[in-house]
Amino acid sequence: MEKYCLNGEEAVLMAIDIQERLVPSMKYGEKVIQNTNILISIMKKIGAPIIATEQYPKGLGKTVSDVSSNLDGSSTFEKSTFSGCTSEVTSALQVLGRKKIIITGMETHVCVFQTVRDLLSQGYQVFVASDAVCSRTKENYRNGLSLMSDMGAVISNTETLLFDILKQSGTPLFKELSKLIK
Repeated sequence: MEKYCLNGEEAVLMAIDIQERLVPSMKYGEKVIQNTNILISIMKKIGAPIIATEQYPKGLGKTVSDVSSNLDGSSTFEKSTFSGCTSEVTSALQVLGRKKIIITGMETHVCVFQTVRDLLSQGYQVFVASDAVCSRTKENYRNGLSLMSDMGAVISNTETLLFDILKQSGTPLFKELSKLIK
């Protein structure tokens, strides 16, 4: 059951390619932004690191301002590969020494899928926030989630991840962070 257990001391949030020219073509792009920001808030509050990637920003634009404005103190990496596991990202993860990666981003069946596949092959436990990833079509979204699940990623959602990180109610942190999902 360790595979399904998430705690803040071991976690990193990775936001993949939530970019200016991608979001408008995503039916659920705004929901991905909203839930990514909830997860960013949680991670910042518990002091967990955040990594963002940008796929070919000259063509697809930078990370949308609604997300990038919350990424202060985080690392953003440009990439031309579909996978976010570039040598720079892999090095940054090794330095952090945390083995559980929470994933948000675009597109579920391409960059998210390939990043998750590479993270799993490197020995990380991966938690995909299914309500914080999207594709242009429902079929591609479902296919991406299915592939990642079959490979061993934990397919979860923002609220489940929040409560798993918090572990208990009644604390000041619970009272503060639980408001994010109401």
